[in-house]
Amino acid sequence: MTELPPDPLRLRAILAHLERQVAENDTVGHYLRLQRDAVRQALARAEQPSPRHQRPARPVKGAGPLPALASTHVGTGFVVQQKRTPTGPEPALIHLSDCSMIEGAPHRIRADEARAALTDPSVTACTFCRPDTDLGIDLA
Repeated sequence: MTELPPDPLRLRAILAHLERQVAENDTVGHYLRLQRDAVRQALARAEQPSPRHQRPARPVKGAGPLPALASTHVGTGFVVQQKRTPTGPEPALIHLSDCSMIEGAPHRIRADEARAALTDPSVTACTFCRPDTDLGIDLA
């Protein structure tokens, strides 16, 4: 450490500055510890297997017959999501009811309603959960 000044006035100024730095860094350190803990909790939740990951694999396009028209996942339903924007409504999206990409307040629909909706050009299937695959529809 460098030599400290001998007079109390400058020593008090240095001490006050150091105490401010410690207090400010302690606040930042506390905030960073809180953020770290939140990230650890989110990581632990993300690493837990969810029912979504326990579903049977969906067939690869062109790798065999399409699934039956009934949903291949017992208990899975369908929802329609409609988004409004300042420039007007966006095309409606059809999701599996347990899709993590759903935004807003979706409305539950039956499989036959979802199948019919996906034939409308103003309605699209979610590219994340792919309800069209569950419904046996080839939208390509």
